[in-house]
Amino acid sequence: MKPLSTLRALALGLAAPVLLAAAPLGRYNVDLSQSSVSGLSAGGFMAVQLEVAHSSVFKGAGIVAGGPYGCAGQYHYTACMYAGSPDVTPLVALTNSRSGGSIDAVANLAAHRVFLFSGTADSTVGQGVMDKLRDYYASFVPAAGVLYRDTLGTAHTFPTDFDSGGNNACGSAVSPYISNCGFDAAGALLQHIYGTLAPRNDGAPGGQLVEFDQAEFVADPAGRGMDTRGWLYVPADCAAGQACRLHVALHGCQQYYGRIGDKFLRNTGYNRWADTNRLIVLYPQATADNASHATAASGSLPNPNGCWDWVGWYGNDFATRQGVQIAAIKAMMDRIADGGGSPGGPAAPTGLAVTAAGTDSVSLAWNAVAGAAGYDVYRDGAKVNAAAVAATAYTDGGLAAATRYVYSVRALAADGTAGPASAAVAATTGGGAATCFRASNYAHTVAGRAHQAGGYAYANGSNQNMGLWNVFVVTTLRQRGPNDYVIGTCP
Repeated sequence: MKPLSTLRALALGLAAPVLLAAAPLGRYNVDLSQSSVSGLSAGGFMAVQLEVAHSSVFKGAGIVAGGPYGCAGQYHYTACMYAGSPDVTPLVALTNSRSGGSIDAVANLAAHRVFLFSGTADSTVGQGVMDKLRDYYASFVPAAGVLYRDTLGTAHTFPTDFDSGGNNACGSAVSPYISNCGFDAAGALLQHIYGTLAPRNDGAPGGQLVEFDQAEFVADPAGRGMDTRGWLYVPADCAAGQACRLHVALHGCQQYYGRIGDKFLRNTGYNRWADTNRLIVLYPQATADNASHATAASGSLPNPNGCWDWVGWYGNDFATRQGVQIAAIKAMMDRIADGGGSPGGPAAPTGLAVTAAGTDSVSLAWNAVAGAAGYDVYRDGAKVNAAAVAATAYTDGGLAAATRYVYSVRALAADGTAGPASAAVAATTGGGAATCFRASNYAHTVAGRAHQAGGYAYANGSNQNMGLWNVFVVTTLRQRGPNDYVIGTCP
């Protein structure tokens, strides 16, 4: 695709702390067996691979303009897209041959719920390919478990039923590849997988987008087509320690954060359903990789569009549990699900309140719990105290200025068992003007906050495309570390 001609300032709900690296991925009270996955285009192919490789974990998948498992490992990748309808017989055989070895037992798929979507105007991943994906699933998933929508006249895009922050017209297959088509794909696939859900939240988001250090989960992320940072949407109930489910949402090519900012994170509709249904959404991030990599069926290819690995760029085991990207995403899922408290612990604390909020600290207090040996304090779902807190008050320091945080507290038994979480409270730190800059793209480069290439301005550190390099396009940059800036908003 051509470079973006314009990228307006993006409203970020959570400003990253001023650190060289993003915060570690938090732990939450998540039942991993209730997980699901979905994706668009390359993300759709990857969603199939992830679901099949870890079928014992997932209960379903939603595929928008994707294709059959392992397709590009058997055929040239163009045969799996716009050039034809791949024969799924060898792909079914491949899946069966790997069952219980490099992938989980295929028998798990019989209990899965699968949603498929293909637009009649999609010329990138044609309906013939999606028809073959339907045929592939027919070998493993009962017909009642598969729902295929293939009658809407959408282009190669993620369909929604609302306009938000620049969603395209439905017939448009251009960046950010998210369109108002009068069809809520996120809601349709989630409800097919999970059944009836509470109505979505169409108002202000109740949860938070949390940026985390993705480099922790893959060695040499840039050389494996993955960004160093990923994103997580955490509803308030989940941040407070309530039992939640996990959905993995995989962007398509040219939809990674460094290319389109937070549009895939905010404009696809997943978070609206997550807010009201205790569903954490993991948004792993791929990134562009211009180095050529030898693939099994397609020769030597680069990955300049930041696609998830459905072609075999990063090894012939790309569609197995051992694939570097699949292993990284699964490790993220395991971390997220590593924070559930025990219902056998003490009662949940009451009366949690914010007693003070400074520029870089928040002070909390709560009521004592009978029999509690101490307390753990959680910020945005992650425990912040190194040792048990003996008192019924705590000050959390080292925070970013002008940032909203959500806190909860758990009481501890004598053996360290944590009880259920308190109700959550939110606090916003003060200050922060010194780390936020609004200026023309030209002025940003002169000030050393950005650089230009090919007539476009790019934020230093994040390398986000800010749009045309001139004095007319104005962008807001937030500093998150030395010579490290992201597109954002001032407090």
